[in-house]
Amino acid sequence: MALEESHVRRAAHLARLAVSDDQASGFVDDLSRILDMVDQLQSLNTDGVAPLAHPLDATQRLRADEVTETNQRDAFQRCAPAVENGLYLVPRVVE
Repeated sequence: MALEESHVRRAAHLARLAVSDDQASGFVDDLSRILDMVDQLQSLNTDGVAPLAHPLDATQRLRADEVTETNQRDAFQRCAPAVENGLYLVPRVVE
């Protein structure tokens, strides 16, 4: 299926984006090239290629999961404008 300007305009409308005539024709060209590249990738034979979670075989050196700071909740809540039962109170924004 060939990409047409009407497809770009519909996608822009659904995304609530304002697109000028010049931009729409440019997007048709750009998106067509992107879709052509996707078609090329889909035509590749990947039989026998194991799926990878990450292209590099690297692991991170993680530190031990140990507590490094003390509980500072009381200190943080002392400077809050409103606190109740250990919770921060904020103005209602949704009714």
